[in-house]
Amino acid sequence: MIQINKLNFGYSKKRVLFKDISLKLSAGHIYGLLGKNGAGKSTLLKNIAGLVYPQSGTMNVMGSDPVKREPSLLSEIFFVPEEMYLPAVSIDSFVKTNAPFYKNFDHNYFSTLLSEFDVPAGQKLINMSYGQKKKLVICFGLASQTKLIIMDEPTNGLDIPSKAQFRKIMASALTEERCIIISTHQVRDLDNLIDTVIMLDENKIALMASVEEITSKLSFKRISKIDESVL
Repeated sequence: MIQINKLNFGYSKKRVLFKDISLKLSAGHIYGLLGKNGAGKSTLLKNIAGLVYPQSGTMNVMGSDPVKREPSLLSEIFFVPEEMYLPAVSIDSFVKTNAPFYKNFDHNYFSTLLSEFDVPAGQKLINMSYGQKKKLVICFGLASQTKLIIMDEPTNGLDIPSKAQFRKIMASALTEERCIIISTHQVRDLDNLIDTVIMLDENKIALMASVEEITSKLSFKRISKIDESVL
């Protein structure tokens, strides 16, 4: 679904964020993009979504170059940003304005998700808390039924019950035709959700492995006595 080859990106020539990054992502997976603040997680997601442009390298997203921002591709991508600026309108008005951009938008599913996240459907966006706005955009993104869903720190602003509900909803949203990428610096928020880990560090991908591969390399054993030389 996504093929990145030798991607180089920087907001200026002197500040390089990525150097020769190559990556292949497939449908049917939930990828966890991990890394410390400033590692470039948000920027990599924006490159995939076509919101910023690389200095060199190639990207293929569902057969298209996201840099070209073709409507047919954009209608199959939904990006949930970490920070969002929503208009001072009602939820109904927001949906009426934006849903037509997504040919498979499911209004009934959207209403169901709002209910599961305890977001009152009659609210105006200007009166909503940051967490409620985040949940609204997550609900809209899932209801858009796009093949690629990109989420940048989606659990920021959510309380503990909402984070648990988020994991439950996202797990049920995955299909064989859909790819989900979620960035976070709070790994616990994605516990039991992601199946593949991508870790960014020092301008490159430091690790890409399935959760199963990672856990298979970890082992614990019971010992009866501690060697004092290691203390």
